[in-house]
Amino acid sequence: MSISVYILSGFLGSGKTTVLKRIVEESKNRGNKLGIILNELGDTNVENHLFENEQMVELLNGCICCSIQDDLKATLQQFVENPVDVLVIEGTGVANPTEIVEALATPAYIDTFSIQSIISLVDASHYLEYQSIFSSSKEIRTLLKDQITSASLILLNKADLVSDRKLDKITAQIRKQVPQGISILPTSYGKIDGDELLMQRLRTVDLLNEEKQSTCGCSTDDTCTHNHVNHGTINAVKLVDLPKFERKTFEKWLRSLPEDVFRGKGIVQFKEDTTTYSFQYASRKLFLEEVTTGSKMQSPIIILIGHAIDQEAVKTSYEMTFLQKV
Repeated sequence: MSISVYILSGFLGSGKTTVLKRIVEESKNRGNKLGIILNELGDTNVENHLFENEQMVELLNGCICCSIQDDLKATLQQFVENPVDVLVIEGTGVANPTEIVEALATPAYIDTFSIQSIISLVDASHYLEYQSIFSSSKEIRTLLKDQITSASLILLNKADLVSDRKLDKITAQIRKQVPQGISILPTSYGKIDGDELLMQRLRTVDLLNEEKQSTCGCSTDDTCTHNHVNHGTINAVKLVDLPKFERKTFEKWLRSLPEDVFRGKGIVQFKEDTTTYSFQYASRKLFLEEVTTGSKMQSPIIILIGHAIDQEAVKTSYEMTFLQKV
């Protein structure tokens, strides 16, 4: 069984910790063993006492989306060795959730951690102020956009502090930035129905074997009663059971992928030699590193991360490029 992961993001003071407490309460009511990763920019977390009875790891003095990525990966390894049912990752107020997704969607972790939802909190009482060029910086506006557009669930927290008219205006502005189907829910004090909060809104798709399972992982022979939702803007797809590629063809294929694919990683082999390579693909450039014999050998796999990836287009492109040539 994989570990269900919920990622919490939101600008400073938006109410992430309050919602985290709600997730902890709801998870425990359901009998789930819980793990928490708390991230702070400073050297002290003043809220750790709220979760002292949980399996919690603090990552301090940096942001897990950039300066302490290695610490995050080491922490994830702890949960691989000591599994939980549910893992909640609360980033700093300046964290971009996409970077956290990238850490989870690696060959080492993609089958261990199953991202259920990226929950982004918006402070309704300050949102319009943060969007104004007269009262905020470009960096803040960009960060807020990143946090909103990567979310699979947006909570307009502190809704009790604004008028209905203002709340409608904020909702309309956010709605223009996100795909149709993303839930935008007004909340006060982080109060939200447990089923809504913990609903699975994201999934990693195995493109070449997706016909073997439904969106919830149920066998197609089963009678499934799950409520399927898959409207998140950030998603990952994987391809396994890979043949050996021609290196130039592989690189050309990566560059031909839709623009909604902004990151690639994995393990591949080429026809030209017997070496196994790990690869990173970003900014339309391919980086290869030889997997040494002393490393833990992994089966070939391709993982693609992006904004609302056109899965059918990727699958068709892969099959036409490689499978017809095998």
